[in-house]
Amino acid sequence: MSVDERLRELREKIHLYDHHYYVLAEPLISDFEYDQLLKELEKLEAENPHLISPDSPTQRVGKDLTKEFKPVTHQFPMLSLANTYNEEELLDFDRRVKEALGENETAEYVVEYKIDGASVSLNYVDGKLKTAATRGDGATGEEITQNVKTIKSVPLKLKNYPHAKYSLNNIEVRGEIFMDMEDFKLLNKEREEHGEKLFANPRNSSAGTLKLQDSRIVAKRPLKIFTYYLLSLQNELQKQSENLEFLAALGFRTNKDFQICKSIEEVLQVCKKFEEKRDALPFEIDGAVIKVNSIRQQNILGSIAKSPRWAVAFKFKAKQAVTLLKAITWQVGRTGAVTPVAELQPVFLAGSTISRATLHNIDEIKRKDIRVNDMVVLEKGGDVIPKIVSVLLEERKSDSLPTEPPQHCPVCNSVLYQPEDEVALYCENLECPAQVKGKLEHFASRTAMDIEGLGSALVDLFVEKNFLKNIADIYDLKLRREELIQIERLGEKSIDNLLSSIEKSKKQPFAKVLFAIGIRYVGSGVAKKLSDHFLSLENLQKASKEELTNVFEIGESIAESILQFFGDQKNILIIERLKQHGLNFSTEKKMVAENIFTDKSFVLTGSLENFSREEAGEKIIGFGGKVVSSVSKKTDFVLAGVAAGSKLEKAKSLGIKILSEQDFLKMLESVEQR
Repeated sequence: MSVDERLRELREKIHLYDHHYYVLAEPLISDFEYDQLLKELEKLEAENPHLISPDSPTQRVGKDLTKEFKPVTHQFPMLSLANTYNEEELLDFDRRVKEALGENETAEYVVEYKIDGASVSLNYVDGKLKTAATRGDGATGEEITQNVKTIKSVPLKLKNYPHAKYSLNNIEVRGEIFMDMEDFKLLNKEREEHGEKLFANPRNSSAGTLKLQDSRIVAKRPLKIFTYYLLSLQNELQKQSENLEFLAALGFRTNKDFQICKSIEEVLQVCKKFEEKRDALPFEIDGAVIKVNSIRQQNILGSIAKSPRWAVAFKFKAKQAVTLLKAITWQVGRTGAVTPVAELQPVFLAGSTISRATLHNIDEIKRKDIRVNDMVVLEKGGDVIPKIVSVLLEERKSDSLPTEPPQHCPVCNSVLYQPEDEVALYCENLECPAQVKGKLEHFASRTAMDIEGLGSALVDLFVEKNFLKNIADIYDLKLRREELIQIERLGEKSIDNLLSSIEKSKKQPFAKVLFAIGIRYVGSGVAKKLSDHFLSLENLQKASKEELTNVFEIGESIAESILQFFGDQKNILIIERLKQHGLNFSTEKKMVAENIFTDKSFVLTGSLENFSREEAGEKIIGFGGKVVSSVSKKTDFVLAGVAAGSKLEKAKSLGIKILSEQDFLKMLESVEQR
């Protein structure tokens, strides 16, 4: 047997054994025998590097770091599912399906587990894994191929390829990457022993692992996958149930507990059964996914902007636990808001150990009469954020005292104040270390300036050493390079990487910068609206309250906060320094060929079926129009959905053109087809 033939034989054997061990959970040989085969393969490839193939089992773990995760455009949009929370909402979904299909059609459903993990899209070309990508915004994700290749339940090449019936030259396979609960607990135990920060839950650790730069670290994490959908431009399966069976035949790991239901009543029974099995499963599920089984019917039903009309998620009730409230502490955020936090006797709940929970504000504490040393019922809101639902009053001690709010800032001891129209308490000292740290962490965060390496630990250190007093100081850290590399546990390489990331952040677009500077109430969505409308910080600074509130979905609170921010000379000085460092404080208006939307102003009112109002607004702006909040003589169109209110009446009185949703869709179609 030639070397080439032996290499092919070894690869085929190892792929087969991997499939049986990691996908079918049916090992065919011992670990020792497997290791011997792998060592022989590694030795032969080392001696014959020209014969190494990309789909070889030895190529699962790369040796190079992934410096950036490149954008990947999905061949088919990765839509998110609409959620239902009770039987009535699920029955309503069934009603909409039947109405859309018509009297001559009968809907059959497939019910699957809703795995609590990280969504991924796998692209196979000519039977081999080409790219793996995150969901991203649904249209474009980030490439994570090197990391996904380390997951041994992900086939590097398809079984039964080429296929007699179907063309599989270019397919996308959708799946969910996750960790089993026991694997997650073991991983956290190992991290605790090494003094590393613990992961919050299996979903977060799975998603975070997929974005690590070193695939060798990823390979050590116990990631698994369930695949649930196959998409192809060349051919189409008939049913979702057939889709799942075909994926298994191609070598993918699928969840075999799916159920085919002839009616929505059967669906409800299966959802109930899944919820009862929830705690006995080795992995986390937070609901069930219901899909119309017929793919022909799926195509008839179609999709709205972000969700398919042929599928829905049925979310299970949040899990609860009872534990002791040991103390109530007060923390200071970047805006100066002082919020209460419950310090709890650690308790395991819905995939993670909870030791702290938000208490929101003093009014919430008084409403629920929450006191120190109470036994409390804990719940994860949306199975994510822990919160206290209630107190077990029958177990309360007789000497218990009601909780009182602090009078002074717990960090800087400044006197706290409470605005007349708010329940929150505030520290007015802008130089309060907690506020400074919060502003710096927000500025450097991934959704803002994305300064990799400048996390909470380094922010704390640099603030304590007086290197950082405000966000502009971040860009002066390069002047302290020699001083920084002398700090214990940092070193030259990590500091140079940090300084490089700081320099790279200067390329962030205006909307990101506007979000990053931390104007109260200006989240990422509001920042994008403001940047698209005003195009530059200079224009935004000049805007009056009326001009601000005239921007779609910008209310008085946001407008007043913006005016207050730019009215503070300290903020102006910081912005001037950021300008000098070269950050983007303007954006160019996207040039769109003149069309029916160009320079026309729209007011949106009522509920739309095919879009959220925000999505409709984005469409209008994308085609060169403007979305404003109030109706006036200058308004060109009012898009009126269901239950439109006073804006519609005013538009009628002013003789302004009223658009139905169908009118709006025709306008969009006329522009998109040009």
